[in-house]
Amino acid sequence: MDEADFKSLLAPLPVSWWEADGGLRVVDSGGGAFDDERTAHRFLEALSAELGDPARPSGDGPYQACFEGRTFDVNWPDCRGGARRRVSRGVAVEVGGRSDEPDPYASFADLTPAAAFVRDATGRYLWVNHAYAHLYGTTRDSMIGRHLADVDQPDDAARFFGLDQDVLTGGKPVRHTLTYRRPDGSSGQAAGYRFPVRWGERRCVAGIYVDITDYTQTLEQRRRAEEDLRALRDHSGLACVRMSADGRVGEASAAMAELLGVRLSELIGRSADRLLADTPERAALHRIWGDLVDGRRRSARVCAVLVDGDGFLRRARVHLTTVRRAAERAPGVWAVVTHLGLRYEEHASLTAAQVRILALLAAGRSNADIAGALHLSRQTVDYHLSRLRELLGAATRPALVARAYVLGILSPQAWPPRSATAPHPLSPA
Repeated sequence: MDEADFKSLLAPLPVSWWEADGGLRVVDSGGGAFDDERTAHRFLEALSAELGDPARPSGDGPYQACFEGRTFDVNWPDCRGGARRRVSRGVAVEVGGRSDEPDPYASFADLTPAAAFVRDATGRYLWVNHAYAHLYGTTRDSMIGRHLADVDQPDDAARFFGLDQDVLTGGKPVRHTLTYRRPDGSSGQAAGYRFPVRWGERRCVAGIYVDITDYTQTLEQRRRAEEDLRALRDHSGLACVRMSADGRVGEASAAMAELLGVRLSELIGRSADRLLADTPERAALHRIWGDLVDGRRRSARVCAVLVDGDGFLRRARVHLTTVRRAAERAPGVWAVVTHLGLRYEEHASLTAAQVRILALLAAGRSNADIAGALHLSRQTVDYHLSRLRELLGAATRPALVARAYVLGILSPQAWPPRSATAPHPLSPA
């Protein structure tokens, strides 16, 4: 049998053979124990380091070696005990660690989205999975056998090597978050465990980490957005509150607390009903609120009569918008005051006829015109106007119209004049 026939015979077998020069550098190799030449060379480099160590006892018998979870009987007599020849030959026969059925745990480790590695005490990679190699923008086969200093910046390599030594010295797993340099030069973050393991006869360090770069960046973006919104809420002068689905105040601006004449801490947690006067506007707002929290509407413009800390009232136009956060089962509602009437003491509620008279008066109609439009007698109109001047504290017709607007009885956005509690033309149906 010539040499070519011999190599062909060993090609399909779980055997690795090689020839090396005096410096233990492989000059020829073959066999079917390994799927690619790079893995075979890593195996021989590991053997060279172990069998070529002069401190290791010499002997002529086979040597059993473990490599990446596989066991081999190795016969390389010319390399034992520090011996060196110009050309040496060796052979390794796999005796365990590999079966026809794939190891489900090895497949799990190799394909898990968490980045995992095993390094020896010198900082050289013995194994990495695909997710770990992906962090560095390369493949697992290109990383195995390389040193930390080959893939990380000097400062990072020194820091990671120090962490490895701490784990080997302490002998216990360590959980931490660390930063690393990505292939594009940006900074990444990973969280996970680093722990001691046995790899064959060597004490090594293993680690499994999850890349949290995108997660931490998202949290930081959210934090900045919340700070910006908080600054906008607190320093814009906008009177607003955020209420939960059950109508309790969860957040509020300083302007809203000032408008109501209460401390901000007293406003948080308060029921929104305590901020509203018992008026027809309140009943209408309750109906709209039900539509908002039940999802039938997303926003609405409403009228409300607010009660401040001293018991005074203010008519207001309020924009309501639903918002939902991930942890909430029902949407919350932001309420923003867009128009605010004059502060006044509570008085008897106006009738629908009195509000209609105010609207016609604001349109410039005479008493006779008002009486004809409402099918009332002239004396009845005079009585209502006298009563309105008393209720609103206005001595003249112009003053009566002005008070109706500043108190929010009439809508400042409508012409011809009309009640502020009528549906707004821009409100959704």
